[in-house]
Amino acid sequence: MLSEYVSSLSHVRKLTWEEEMALWKRYKEDEDIEARQEIIEHYQLLVFKEAIKYPLQETVVLDLIQEGMVGLMEAAEKFNPDNGVAFSLYAMHRVRGRMIDFLRQNQQEVLVDMQDEIQAQPYLQSATGDTAFESADFDSLNHAVSSAFSRLPGREQDVLRNVYYKEKTAAETADAMDVSTAYVYKLEKKGIRRMRGMLSRLMHDRK
Repeated sequence: MLSEYVSSLSHVRKLTWEEEMALWKRYKEDEDIEARQEIIEHYQLLVFKEAIKYPLQETVVLDLIQEGMVGLMEAAEKFNPDNGVAFSLYAMHRVRGRMIDFLRQNQQEVLVDMQDEIQAQPYLQSATGDTAFESADFDSLNHAVSSAFSRLPGREQDVLRNVYYKEKTAAETADAMDVSTAYVYKLEKKGIRRMRGMLSRLMHDRK
């Protein structure tokens, strides 16, 4: 599903500065909803590129994109084009905030071994127009996650790697580790709690 979404982004029409300003005028002064929709579509890539900075399972990345789109629409509602601030900068704070709130509320922090190839990486590489800042930000997050993951007890690492990276069921993980399913759930819960604690400061600083 994520690959289909990436493909759809290639069909989004790019706007010139003059075209965007004309759309803002139509939306803010004439309350033209179609103009608002064109602006939102134009900035979908901003939401996508922010979502894939978090190396999560594909289904969670799609959830983050949905949350980010809500943040983008909220930003469009409140944005004043006469203030001289680029909408991309104005919107990013709200987009990122929605995503981080979702991660906190749903306890979906990164739980993969960053030494392996992460699922989000191919989509990041295929995205257009990455800046050096965005690449550095992604690398910084990867390093923090890898460091936190490596500090987990070995058994917890094994469970989280199997469940979240290899997408095995708890029963399959229990068989591979020769333990009970209940024990796998216990280790998963402990690992998530530890990762959440270690990453909570990072997540707060990124908001």
